[in-house]
Amino acid sequence: MTLVQLRHLISLAQTASFSRSAEAMFLTQPALSRSIKALEEELGEPLFDRVGRRSTLTTFGRDVVQRARHLVFEADELAASGSEMRAGRSGTVRIGMGSGPGAMLMTPLLNLMATRHPTIHVEIARGDTDRLTQALRNRELDALVVDARSVKPAPDLRVTSSIEMRGAVMCRPKHPLTRWRGALRFDALLQYPIASTPLSDEVARALVERYGPQAHPSTCVTLRCEEIPSLVDVVRRSDAILIAIRAAAPELVELVLKPAISATARFGIVTLAGRAEAPTLPIVRKLVEQLMHD
Repeated sequence: MTLVQLRHLISLAQTASFSRSAEAMFLTQPALSRSIKALEEELGEPLFDRVGRRSTLTTFGRDVVQRARHLVFEADELAASGSEMRAGRSGTVRIGMGSGPGAMLMTPLLNLMATRHPTIHVEIARGDTDRLTQALRNRELDALVVDARSVKPAPDLRVTSSIEMRGAVMCRPKHPLTRWRGALRFDALLQYPIASTPLSDEVARALVERYGPQAHPSTCVTLRCEEIPSLVDVVRRSDAILIAIRAAAPELVELVLKPAISATARFGIVTLAGRAEAPTLPIVRKLVEQLMHD
């Protein structure tokens, strides 16, 4: 039994004429007859009584047509919902965001959905990469936007849209270190609280190579938080120093160290390999391309 056969049945029930239904459905009359006959054979009961040129529904046929209309309606609604999703007019998108992407993407994404795609349901989860990755594997999230270096390589994960962003050491305007004369060494930063989100092992390695063991985040960072906006607010109101991607805090002053800091963050979109992506995910991809850059 197919939807095509059910559509043939419904049409014939409406017209009571094989010739008119065949014409309306762009079929030959023999083809329509074969379709109805095959359906009757599968169901084991006649659907129509042939009275002259008219074909009237049997009692069984009336019950089948009623149920067929419901099935065809649901199938049409399902097809329409797929089209609506692909067009960005309906559906749900569930995104997990790390600290850096969250600072740059969360508010713009919510604004975009509220103004351009108001019928799409949006869910954003925040947290560390391990917890978000587990939620992705549990099918609780559709995709992650996180520091790709913090994602443990695994065959079931796919990382795309990889973007590198420059890290920096920053402080508020008029911070005492902005008046520092001569080369600014990392030692000078240790006079003040240092704030940071959890940093990847690669960034930690780069800091230690540049400035020695004292620069390891586990040693020098005194204010650690997943939320960059909260750290930026603290740094703006105090003498704390922030280590983060430069683009996340454009209102802060960048401190130029010697040797220069060379750490970068590599952000990417993580999905489950071999799994069809959410139809609304291209909206997120486009926003990542527009906003995640230095």
